[in-house]
Formats: sequence, C-alpha cells, structure tokens
Amino acid sequence: MNKIYYLSTCDTCKKILAQINDISKFELIDIKTNTLTEAQLEEMYAFTKSYEKLFSKRAQLYKQLNLKEANLDEAGFKKYLLEHYTFLARPVIIYNNQIFVRNAVKTVSAMLEVVNQ
Repeated sequence: MNKIYYLSTCDTCKKILAQINDISKFELIDIKTNTLTEAQLEEMYAFTKSYEKLFSKRAQLYKQLNLKEANLDEAGFKKYLLEHYTFLARPVIIYNNQIFVRNAVKTVSAMLEVVNQ
C-alpha cells in the first residue's frame, strides 16, 4: 500500500503533498494524531535498512535532550522514533515499493517524477 507519513501542521509537508497529482493513491498518516507504531517503523526500516536515515536531527527535541552528545546507535534511534513523532524525518512517502524520506529538493523531485507518472 502507498503511504505518506507527514505532519499536518507542517507547511513544507503540505506544499509537497499539494504537488502530487492523485493524492487518493495514498493512505495519509498524520504522525501527530496517529502515533507511529513499531510495525510502521519496521516497514520503513525494511526499505532504508537504517533508523538513522529516518531520524530528524533537526528536531527541537533533539537539541533540547542534547542527543548529539548521546552518540545514538540504531537501537537508540529506533527508541526515540517510537517515543515522539517529532523525530521522524518527514515526509516519508512509500510508493510502489520505493521510499522517499525528507524534504530535500532532490528527494522530492525524484518522488514526484515517480508518483506523477
């Protein structure tokens, strides 16, 4: 199933979603109101083979908790991803067995090229 994990209050996420021609092809999952489950995280991990790739080091909570100094390993990244939605790099778009993580221009362009065919 095609899914988009996003934050409904994030203007960048809204802008990216608005560029998708047929959003009805996706299950939209607002990570603030729908807590990320371990099964969902494992599905993402199956594509990336890394919890760190799914983790946002730009999150305010990352700075507040001084996690940079914690030298997190994969188990640590997973723990925090499951504890609080803000740690998930977003959006995460799963489409036809491909995953697109973050809002980098290159990533968004590649995703739109595939999704809007």
